Amino acid sequence: MIEIGMKHTSRLTVSESVTAVRIGSGDMAVLATPAMLSLMENAAMMAVGGELEEGQTTVGGHISSSHLRPSKIGDTVEATAEVTAVDGKKIEFKVSAYCGETLLGEGTHLRFVVDREKFLSRL
Repeated sequence: MIEIGMKHTSRLTVSESVTAVRIGSGDMAVLATPAMLSLMENAAMMAVGGELEEGQTTVGGHISSSHLRPSKIGDTVEATAEVTAVDGKKIEFKVSAYCGETLLGEGTHLRFVVDREKFLSRL
């Protein structure tokens, strides 16, 4: 059962492959905003993944986050997602990303529980 307060932290070491210049979201070799958001989404997915029924997964529906500080290649970034609301198949999260004690970004994320096969059959 998915409950308010469930949380998970995902980690990433900034490498060339997740920089803004490589992803195309900017022209500097710092952590790309889309990569930070992806890490936040991963934390949310992992926070509830163990509570899903066989054949279920979650998909992102919305994410809103600031990106306040840059992170250089070699830095370790941690993103945490915490369940703040559950309404049927709709799950809301508070998300944040840190490099050490420095807040990189924070916001909210919405995910939906879906049946994997049914979801893919609609493509």
